[in-house]
Amino acid sequence: MKNSVAKALLNSYSYLEFKDLISNLLHEGKSTGNVQSEDLLQYSTLNEIRLKRLDKTLVVPDEIKEQLKSFENEYIWLVIAEGWCGDAAQILPILNKMALESDKIDLRIVLRDANDELMNYFLTNGARAIPKLLIIDKESGKVCNHWGPRPQGATDLIQNYKKEFGVVNEEAKTQLQLWYLKDKGLSVQEEVVEMMLSSVDECVCV
Repeated sequence: MKNSVAKALLNSYSYLEFKDLISNLLHEGKSTGNVQSEDLLQYSTLNEIRLKRLDKTLVVPDEIKEQLKSFENEYIWLVIAEGWCGDAAQILPILNKMALESDKIDLRIVLRDANDELMNYFLTNGARAIPKLLIIDKESGKVCNHWGPRPQGATDLIQNYKKEFGVVNEEAKTQLQLWYLKDKGLSVQEEVVEMMLSSVDECVCV
């Protein structure tokens, strides 16, 4: 585990570097990841627009700011993502805004398809679902906890849709994006801060 985290961090991106990577690949007609397709390219194009919009509109409430500033230890927030992932495009700007509120948090991003070993430690019901946020104690390098790929409300929406219709289609994805729009990033902030507060004294390898 620790070696997988260390290897991933060596090839990680800052939030700005991740956005630049997406833009540069789009100029070449490509998306991130091992698989290239017109659908993934279209998703990446939409996500670039989402990232720019959310960077301008997302707000961290004062209560969350105070909690973020209360941490004494230093942490790395390592996010496993891809440029074509719609959930990642909704969640990464939130995590970036949160990290900017604390000098104890360093946000880093790695690509799922380039980090198979690390991804396999954090499967969701056996699937390589992203984004995945790993909370890492900076001094020890140990993973304290992990979160993702979606906040609970978004997870419930997709599970209920699949239960009713048997598939996750474009209509489900549209409803999911509308959920994120209405939520304004609050669920992610609340869930991640709650997890951080419950994990600061329990930082062990998982």
